[in-house]
Amino acid sequence: MAETTAPPASTSRTVWAWALYDFANSAFTTLVVTFIYATYFTQGIAANETDGTAQWSLAVTVTAVLVAVLSPLLGAYADATGTRKRLLFVTTALCIAATAVLFFPERGDVAFALGVFVVANVAFELQNVFYNAFLPEIAPPDRIGRVSGLGWALGYVGGLLCMGVALVVFVQPDVAPFGLDKATGANVRATNLLVAAWFALFSVPAFLTLRDPRPEAPPERRGLLRSTLGEIADTAREIRQYRQIIRLLVARLVYNDGLVTVFAFGGIYAAGTFGFTFEEILFFGIALNLAAGAGAFVFGFVDDRIGGKTTILISLGALTVATLVAVLGQTPEALWAAGILLGIAAGPNQAASRSLLGRFVPGDKETEFYGFFAFSGKLTAFMGPLLLGQLTVAFDSQRIGVGSVVVFFVIGALLLLRVDEAEGVRLSGRAPA
Repeated sequence: MAETTAPPASTSRTVWAWALYDFANSAFTTLVVTFIYATYFTQGIAANETDGTAQWSLAVTVTAVLVAVLSPLLGAYADATGTRKRLLFVTTALCIAATAVLFFPERGDVAFALGVFVVANVAFELQNVFYNAFLPEIAPPDRIGRVSGLGWALGYVGGLLCMGVALVVFVQPDVAPFGLDKATGANVRATNLLVAAWFALFSVPAFLTLRDPRPEAPPERRGLLRSTLGEIADTAREIRQYRQIIRLLVARLVYNDGLVTVFAFGGIYAAGTFGFTFEEILFFGIALNLAAGAGAFVFGFVDDRIGGKTTILISLGALTVATLVAVLGQTPEALWAAGILLGIAAGPNQAASRSLLGRFVPGDKETEFYGFFAFSGKLTAFMGPLLLGQLTVAFDSQRIGVGSVVVFFVIGALLLLRVDEAEGVRLSGRAPA
């Protein structure tokens, strides 16, 4: 196993540059995965909404499988070669390029649209492995919760602002800008170009500021594959020594399925069941981002005070209630209430999961363990979207499909109860002095 040399102690400038990357990349999640492009695909590209929902769920499933396979491998490679930042750049550039290409598929171009989306989405998920791995290095253990929460909060603000620009510039005007043809949905598809430009611009500070830990003894190029596989084998053996990490990853493997499903189908559900228009979905997304940003920021301090495990459990309880309200509610007002509560809970769930692992990981294997973190988030992440899609088709009802995510939140919470946070911190060697 290659030893690494940690970079110098981080400054507030580094923390803000790191957090601003969340501001940059969240435009993709908000506009492409959740609200705008997902909805446009089911209504403007697929033959009908029911088929479109099933096809979109298949694309999300393919993404999950590919990320589950690639993330541990690339995480080990990054730590073995000291190329975490370089791989972050490559996956970021690929996501940006593929997102821009999403402007081109039109009505009936189902395979083209889904193929490009899978490339963009896989690249997006992989860049998070390298990005998240910087967290334990730039944040001290007693403030890792608030730093993670700051990143998520800025992410939601970024998604909110980009959503606002999309609404004002591309979707709302009676006459689309730049000669875009509203009859063919070109104004809606152009939001992908906005996302690509947004991601590219605001990710620059991170690439100018973040620094790789360098391996003291890089492997020979001809032995890179063997070395990388060796790193994975070592990590797989060593991870058994960190039983709290295993318990956290297993619990997240389940509850993250529910969260992925909610994100992937939130806009589709609002449009298909409650008849929301594109403009209403945009306003809905703005409200959710405001709630989620506030929740992530405030609960970042709560996380540092009461611990990541308790913070995640609180969020899972709120997510369960929000989902039930969305499924059982009969009015748009009920969906709005469910969405606000879901937003408040989603940010802390993600931020606290990231920070709790940061408290547990050993100091020289951050990217590898965050690769397993991504693996746990994707290994069975196809189950939620696949189940939702199949139930929607079988019962011709999105309500029944969406209701299935409650099971993932409840089982995930029960598994998380087995995590001993104090022991996990002690075994990592990251306990505050």
